[in-house]
Amino acid sequence: YQRRVHGNPIQGLPGQYHIGLDKLEAFIEPLVRKGLRSVILFGAPKSINKDAIGTPADDINGPVVLAVKKLRSSFPDLYVACDVCLCAYTSHGHCGLIHEGGAGINNKESVKRLTNVAMEYANAGAHMVAPSDMMDGRIGSIRKALQEKNMDHVALMSYSAKYASVLYGPFRSACSTNLKGDRRDYQLPPASTTLGRRALIRDVEEGADFVMIKPGSFYLDIVKEAKQICNVPIAIYQVSGEYAMIYHAAKAGALDLQPAVLESLICMRRAGADIILTYFTPQLLDWIPN
Repeated sequence: YQRRVHGNPIQGLPGQYHIGLDKLEAFIEPLVRKGLRSVILFGAPKSINKDAIGTPADDINGPVVLAVKKLRSSFPDLYVACDVCLCAYTSHGHCGLIHEGGAGINNKESVKRLTNVAMEYANAGAHMVAPSDMMDGRIGSIRKALQEKNMDHVALMSYSAKYASVLYGPFRSACSTNLKGDRRDYQLPPASTTLGRRALIRDVEEGADFVMIKPGSFYLDIVKEAKQICNVPIAIYQVSGEYAMIYHAAKAGALDLQPAVLESLICMRRAGADIILTYFTPQLLDWIPN
């Protein structure tokens, strides 16, 4: 039943699914009836020809573009955001493009490519584009491209302070990449407050409408810092590892699921988060009214 209605279960994220285009409307409709008002889309195509520049990322017949159009048509009041990244589409699995010979990230060409992808999602009807790649300067580039096309109505949320964390582990079973090496060259070191602060300030100056801190629970000090220095709404992402820790602890009887989830989100709000992205949203739609 779960596979038929929701899609394919994700091994590292119990209770979560790869949702195909053919199942998307049936999955979202009951959640909208319960009060769901916004979603963010991540493309995880099963069979594509990956290449060095992530060509499938902005394919007009790809899962993200088609999902945006379907959701906008079927649920006109639903706010649709799109994660913008290349890792699921590149042959090397990195979030940007790499120099020939594999000698590190080519930031300049990465920004150009990510801007093209963001614009394709905006053209499809996304209310918001949210680059998660951590390339320097991509916010300014995307903002400029949106302005040149008179698309100022499309919001821009930056994954600004995205740390190189072990907490992303379960998500990698959801979004299988061909990652060679790691992403520590462009994601932030966990020990650094200064680099997080600098990235937040830079992205606001470049035109971000929202900034995000990722992961959540281990980085609430950065959320508080962002609240003090940024004049835009602050988002926080309760990532796959945070979800898995709470889920498995509850399943083992170590804590009660509902109060644990609610406490974790309350603490994020206390730190200053205005927006929370969480895999617990379907449960929250049942819990919060009660």
